[in-house]
Amino acid sequence: MRRIKQIKRSPKSARSRNKWSNTLFQSALQTLDNCADLKQYSLMNKDLQFLYFEHLIDEEALEREILARLELVSTEQVTTYLKNAQYEHIETSENLVEKIMEGYVAVFYRNGRAWVTDMYGPEVRSIRPSETETTIVGNHDAFIESLYTNLSLVRRRLKTPKLKVLLFEVGEISRSEIALLYIDGLVDEDLLQKLVGKIKNVEIDIVIDSPMFVQLIDDHPYSFFPQFLTTERPDIVISNLSQGKIAGFVENSPVSFISPTNFFDFFHSPDDMSQRWLVGSATRLMRLLAFFITLTFTAFYVAVTTFHYEMIPQSLLISLAESRNRVPFSPLIEALMMEVTIELLREAGARLPTKIGQTIGIVGGIVIGQAAVQAGLVSNTLIIAVAISAISSFVMPSYMLSAALRIARFGFILLAGVLGNFGLVLGITLLLIHLSTLSNISTPYFNPLVPLHPKDLASAVLRLPYWQYSERTTQALTRNKRNNKTSGRRYV
Repeated sequence: MRRIKQIKRSPKSARSRNKWSNTLFQSALQTLDNCADLKQYSLMNKDLQFLYFEHLIDEEALEREILARLELVSTEQVTTYLKNAQYEHIETSENLVEKIMEGYVAVFYRNGRAWVTDMYGPEVRSIRPSETETTIVGNHDAFIESLYTNLSLVRRRLKTPKLKVLLFEVGEISRSEIALLYIDGLVDEDLLQKLVGKIKNVEIDIVIDSPMFVQLIDDHPYSFFPQFLTTERPDIVISNLSQGKIAGFVENSPVSFISPTNFFDFFHSPDDMSQRWLVGSATRLMRLLAFFITLTFTAFYVAVTTFHYEMIPQSLLISLAESRNRVPFSPLIEALMMEVTIELLREAGARLPTKIGQTIGIVGGIVIGQAAVQAGLVSNTLIIAVAISAISSFVMPSYMLSAALRIARFGFILLAGVLGNFGLVLGITLLLIHLSTLSNISTPYFNPLVPLHPKDLASAVLRLPYWQYSERTTQALTRNKRNNKTSGRRYV
């Protein structure tokens, strides 16, 4: 393959300037001025000029399918050859520049006319297992930053013409493609149209990835609980599509978003479906238990040691009093100090390289905890409570939910430190009210608990045997399905 080099824009002869002046070629050069990555190539014997961004195209395909073939075409037949379906004739400068920015190669002939052909082929990383959603048994491929590769990962699992894809363009500057996937006949058309309307109403300059985009279409943007389920795993997307839900992709993002989503969806993991149903059910219940431990365990310690010593057994009370004898701070200040320290260690471990981050997390936690106890800054019992709360937060399959719980935990600690057990109960009540008032694309977020659907609640909390699954959740039922529940479809 020849080496295609950028041609420096040196002064040309008057004849050459006149040939290409006042053409789409000159207009494109002016619009893309100061773009050092813009490549210009010439076939002088054919009076052809090419403009493209080298890092957006497949250079081997450019050499094989365009340059090599055009060299075999006589000068008189160039215009006829460019009328092939592979080439698209362009008449406006704006449309021309837009195509070049999308990874097209622009071809200019001496008569000032311009054509473009799709040569998009940037470097992408290979398909690998997800690092944030690991599973012991199950599929080990994950989405990447290529939108159409992600669509192929779904298509190869759902070989049905009923799988539909809608494309949108969002972002005044980034002009990112958004793809919505759904199964025709299963999706609720009203919910689909509401989601489409929200996407069309988004006004923003740049869309970077899916977690950012879903914040633009949230029903409740001020809540710290995630309202869209996000995932890197194709099997989770397939499972939710089969329930009549809608999946979405953002160009250049390896994360898919799913709607409508309820609170209990964030406790589900693909491993649940790979295990025996009794083991899967026990695991889901353990995650719900870890949810309450993360929120309330440290707060309960603060409430008991501040206001309710009578709740502590006498044998434990003596050891607790001894461990707190040297601590100069109140239980509230003591707990907040340790929780902030844990969060700092967690963030440090996440931002550092993997091998160093693991070392910092383990050694830092042990050294700081032991030193704090020996220095009399915190008690042994608090170290245990904070450690159990932190470990419980890691049980959540969804990182977004885990991050929300970390923030909510501080609110519970403050309420318990000021009002005792009453503050703890008040915090739980406010949390339940908040979750009950949330919605995702106008569907109840706390469904199937609020409103109550016992059959759906059983399948949401437990991993039932496959033959006992209900047809589809009430949240995702289509209008026809709600009117006459005759379909025999099952979902996973």
